[in-house]
Amino acid sequence: MANEPQRTMTPQARRAIAAAYFGTLIEWYDYALYGAAAGLVIGPLFFPDVIPASASMLAFATFAVGFVVRPLGGLIISHLGDRVGRKPAMILTIVLMGVATVGIGLLPTAEAIGLAAPILLILFRFVQGFGAGAELAGALTLVAEYAPERRRGRVIGLVTSGAPGGAFLATLAFTFASMLPGDVLLGWAWRIPFLVSAVLFVLALWIRRRLEETPEYREAVANAEQTATKVPLAELFRRSPRELVVGFFSVCGHNVTNYVLSAFALSYLTLTVGMPRVEALIAVLVSSLLTAFAPVLGGMAVDRFGAKRVLVFGSVAGIVLTYPVFLSLQSGDPVLAALGMTALGVVAVGATAASTGTFLTNLFPTRYRFTGVATARELNGALVAGPTPLIATALVAAAGGGLWLVVLFVIAACLVSLLAVVATPKRIGDLQPEEAADPSRLAPAERVSD
Repeated sequence: MANEPQRTMTPQARRAIAAAYFGTLIEWYDYALYGAAAGLVIGPLFFPDVIPASASMLAFATFAVGFVVRPLGGLIISHLGDRVGRKPAMILTIVLMGVATVGIGLLPTAEAIGLAAPILLILFRFVQGFGAGAELAGALTLVAEYAPERRRGRVIGLVTSGAPGGAFLATLAFTFASMLPGDVLLGWAWRIPFLVSAVLFVLALWIRRRLEETPEYREAVANAEQTATKVPLAELFRRSPRELVVGFFSVCGHNVTNYVLSAFALSYLTLTVGMPRVEALIAVLVSSLLTAFAPVLGGMAVDRFGAKRVLVFGSVAGIVLTYPVFLSLQSGDPVLAALGMTALGVVAVGATAASTGTFLTNLFPTRYRFTGVATARELNGALVAGPTPLIATALVAAAGGGLWLVVLFVIAACLVSLLAVVATPKRIGDLQPEEAADPSRLAPAERVSD
């Protein structure tokens, strides 16, 4: 029967999960790598003629640039994914990210080509952001349409665990590079982590070329007269504007907390606190390793308690933990800093990673799910996530090196997510077990998943 829930994982489902996991791993390797580079080398290499504090802010501005274009990439590639197929869209995202990341690793610095260096850097960040704009949305859509309903949370948790996994690999790569003398790091060693990413891209591309379209997508195409739309974005705004707004605000806390940990913390420890570069990198590295599998545990909790409850828990955890965690950073002790970042990463980020992914995929029907997830996530990415390290750096400067303004910023973001989720009607974004087993029990206006 069409509504009978799938209970076993097919070989194609496992392949889809692998493809989604490696894509998420690579996306976060790229962004954590650039975040680490922005905190340590992008300023002196590409903005050498300004004071260090301004160079750091300019470096984080280039980090934010990648997010500005993400909504455009998400909209265009997700349109391709909803109209042509999940597979070609997922191949395109990985190719764009691969070209951009390797290109940054080959880029001449300002000393060699002057103003052209930061211009080309921004161009590559645009290409990288354009591809990444549909990567996680595509990954979540892919696995949500393959995974059995009762295991959707843990499968999405496994995929989103690629985020801390990618951050760990990026920090590990930069830690080894940073152990070299400063002139060697700034001379050529900073390029190696970017160039090594080519291996990950080739592996992910090979897996994705072997994918088949998801069963749900094939069924939607087969029922084209009832479900297809020429412009998924128009359908999204016409039929699901409330879900889109809820989706946008639901990821605020996760994004701000995540990017404070993965991009801002390293810069703060080295430039403001004065912690030695290698010690700061090791603290971030330990935190990334210990939090790598937290989203899987969060996904198991989603399957047990529902996405909305776990998302509420993670948002509350972010509100409660932010202040003591930032005190641990301010202490200058690498052990305390690692423990603080781990606590916030495991409890808050771990809970919200899988729950936001499940929550978003449950908001939209198959025929424009890719577009809905990408639009909600990437608009938030451009307006909230991308500027987070830049905002945090500016807030530290405004507070004279203090962290209290950053603490309020993170708490406010978590509170927004909490209120967005709590304010949603019961069925929106959270399929109950009996509803997951038989979606026909929901009235058409109440269905959140085909």
